[in-house]
Amino acid sequence: MPGKKPHLLFDFGGVIINIDYQRTVEAMRALSRAESTIEFSQQSQSELFDLLETGRITAAEFRAGLRQHYHLEATDDALDQAWNAMLLDVPAERLAFIAELRAQGHQTALLSNTNQIHIEEINRQLKTQYGFAHGIADCLDRVFYSQQVGVRKPGPEIFAHALREMNWKAEETLFIEDSIQHIETARRLGLHTLFLAPPLTLTDALPAAIRAFPSAA
Repeated sequence: MPGKKPHLLFDFGGVIINIDYQRTVEAMRALSRAESTIEFSQQSQSELFDLLETGRITAAEFRAGLRQHYHLEATDDALDQAWNAMLLDVPAERLAFIAELRAQGHQTALLSNTNQIHIEEINRQLKTQYGFAHGIADCLDRVFYSQQVGVRKPGPEIFAHALREMNWKAEETLFIEDSIQHIETARRLGLHTLFLAPPLTLTDALPAAIRAFPSAA
């Protein structure tokens, strides 16, 4: 008799939406009179970005911080465009795959380090391309954004928050992520994990991970 289907906890950038951090680094450098490079990458980032992603500063304060710390001379719109440059496309096949998984009985949620500027831009893109009224939330059971929760990955608190809100047990949950430092926290907390290291993609790797999940045997 088949076991219980695993709950699926998705990262966003690099898992559902394609992302290129270097595009933002280069766009910000082009706005800097000192050709400063922002301290932001998949692996680590400076406090300014942490503050934005945990909702402790506003978008306006973030832009002011960019201008001050990195010698940027740009309008708000130009700064937002540079900040959003990393956001690429959301492939239709990934959305269709998630819809299929939900139809099969998997509960789904998103756990993303993100901020209001990115949320608004992604929602705009998804509304334009797919007609979604509420962005990626239209495709999942729940969405947890670091800015709204007030903590971010790789800290354990945001994982605990998502599991508690979903009423999920860690051992019944599969976390899909492309940043190894977040994978490591999830493993310590007892979640099963799928590390989407390039060139792996969601549609390539997740079916086998679900088949191999202990409770699915």
